[in-house]
Amino acid sequence: MTANPLLAVPVVANDQIRVEERLRSAVVTDDPYLTEIAAHLITAGGKRSRPLFCLAGAGADLPDGTPASDTALDGGVAVELVHLGSLYHDDVMDEADTRRQVESVNARWGNLKAILAGDFLLARASEIASAISTEVAGLLAHTITRLCEGQVTELQSLHDVDRTEDQYERSIAGKTAALFAASARIGGLIGELDSDRIDRLTQFGHDYGMAFQIVDDILDLTASEELLGKPTGKDLVEGVYTLPVLYTLETRAGDDLRDLLGGELDAPALDKALSVVRSGPGLEAALALAKAYVLSAEESLDQVGDNQLITGLRGAALYLISSAEEAMRG
Repeated sequence: MTANPLLAVPVVANDQIRVEERLRSAVVTDDPYLTEIAAHLITAGGKRSRPLFCLAGAGADLPDGTPASDTALDGGVAVELVHLGSLYHDDVMDEADTRRQVESVNARWGNLKAILAGDFLLARASEIASAISTEVAGLLAHTITRLCEGQVTELQSLHDVDRTEDQYERSIAGKTAALFAASARIGGLIGELDSDRIDRLTQFGHDYGMAFQIVDDILDLTASEELLGKPTGKDLVEGVYTLPVLYTLETRAGDDLRDLLGGELDAPALDKALSVVRSGPGLEAALALAKAYVLSAEESLDQVGDNQLITGLRGAALYLISSAEEAMRG
């Protein structure tokens, strides 16, 4: 796959290194054991899209090549720590063995330590946000609430072949889009943009997040385990029926797929379910909705700015679609 265009902006590569350094520093405690657990997924790497969105928003009015401010870096670290904390908790709920091609925290240290370490990361994020401003702290706290709401909405629909598109969208709006929206908004607040442009950045983050999750769900059904860093079809196995699956259930192939779903899937049943989804129109229909969200995200940026960072955000949104199309081509 091609590289995310936001990373092609020269100053972003250096700022990303600075984010990594601050992430590692943020989880250092007096207890080396807790530090090791809290830093586990940080050292495993990641795309750091959320902190980069924060940096881009904060730099919307700055000349090209201007390094991110310390405050912008702190905002980026805060949103990434929220993301990481949520992953620790997700892996406990999913009983995941791996994350980002390394052993998951719960698999290595157990569920209790994983939950506590996830709580620690969320607490550190809140602490860092409160040092930026009360508005940023309140926004991040509200976002954590949205993450929980979105996850609970998803859990209520596990193994439900009658899950609706509305239920799916409400879930991903909370568990995924809310943090992307907050990341961009925090950047705008730190950059002291006017309220209209901050709202446009927030809408961009929301629409990007919706497209991001739809594309992620497409990749879960089409991409290789090597590319995903997790088993293909993991959501199907866990009973999370995502948009491509829901669309497929509404087609002629829906009856065949419905007979396979609704409970546990063994390996042969998973392979058959994946085959049904891949051969039907559900993937293309889901991709069409992702494209609509990307178009809306692009339009939101029209009045925000036109420096390299904003152009990079626009390219990042388009990259989502190209990555899904590439995976679907197989």
